[in-house]
Amino acid sequence: MDPEALPDVEHVPHGGVADARILDFSANINPARPRGVTAVYDAAFAASSRYHTDDYTEYRTAAAQYSGCDPKHVVPTAGGLIAIRLALGVTVSPGDSVAVPAPSFGEYAREVRLQGGEVEFVDADSVLDIDPEPHSVVVVCNPNNPTGKLYDPGELQWFAQQCRRADTTLLVDEAFLDFTNSPSIGGMRGVVVARSLTKMFGLPGLRAGYAVASDDLRERLETARPAWGLSTPAADVGAYCMQQEEFVAETRERIERERTRMRDVLSYEFDVRESGAPFLLLDVGDRDVQTVVETTRERGVAIRDATTFRGLDSHVRVAVKRAEENDRLLDALRDV
Repeated sequence: MDPEALPDVEHVPHGGVADARILDFSANINPARPRGVTAVYDAAFAASSRYHTDDYTEYRTAAAQYSGCDPKHVVPTAGGLIAIRLALGVTVSPGDSVAVPAPSFGEYAREVRLQGGEVEFVDADSVLDIDPEPHSVVVVCNPNNPTGKLYDPGELQWFAQQCRRADTTLLVDEAFLDFTNSPSIGGMRGVVVARSLTKMFGLPGLRAGYAVASDDLRERLETARPAWGLSTPAADVGAYCMQQEEFVAETRERIERERTRMRDVLSYEFDVRESGAPFLLLDVGDRDVQTVVETTRERGVAIRDATTFRGLDSHVRVAVKRAEENDRLLDALRDV
């Protein structure tokens, strides 16, 4: 991290509400959790009285099986954002150019600036078409947040090869990829993948994730990661969750079914983007975005003001949850 960059870097807005009386569609968190997870969490309490073994073998093995890579390529982190910070920390020097998609997760640009890097925003829809050579790192969010765009696996692999030829690191944020059947790109040379367990398993407070990389990139990540960077509850619960194949399959089916249904209904009043993620981006047209957000909240449902994403000025984002919850959202958005 570049200390000289700190005065010019600010926090970025996120979704999520603290009021339990409000149904939260502003954050993209699975409202369901795997059966048995509470018992695993409780059992981790006794083990928390001593240091966790720093090799995290069980967690790495579960993560490798979950994302289809080699266990030695997994670097445990306290959430996907820490994996992103770690990746940029070992690849970006002050003054380096980093291509960041827009619109997309605001933390990418913030983390680049914390390293002293220079952000070059590129269109998220055409990020795979850019020349990677001028950049030390190119960031891709797959599927993209907030648009939901899911990139073609073959095109993404081809772009990774172009990045490697240009000696440019490709950082792929796969925080929402486990809601799809699309394969991870983790393990390809020259690529760092950031994964999060927050979204799929409905446990944002757990702070569990990992990075995936091979060769020299993996060595740098492993050297730079903090010792005992993943708590015992996070490691034990995370490993358990990643082995719950039936839960993941059921969640994917539900999200696809409900996303299609919601899009069909919402398209009568809004311009709705195609999405491969557990959320939908709505263009509210000539309506005032703040009024839409406030009116929906008055009706008991929180949605995300998506104008906080670069390049969006008439949009809101809504999560895809369970049928009964989605019905409440649809009712709240009626005639706003």
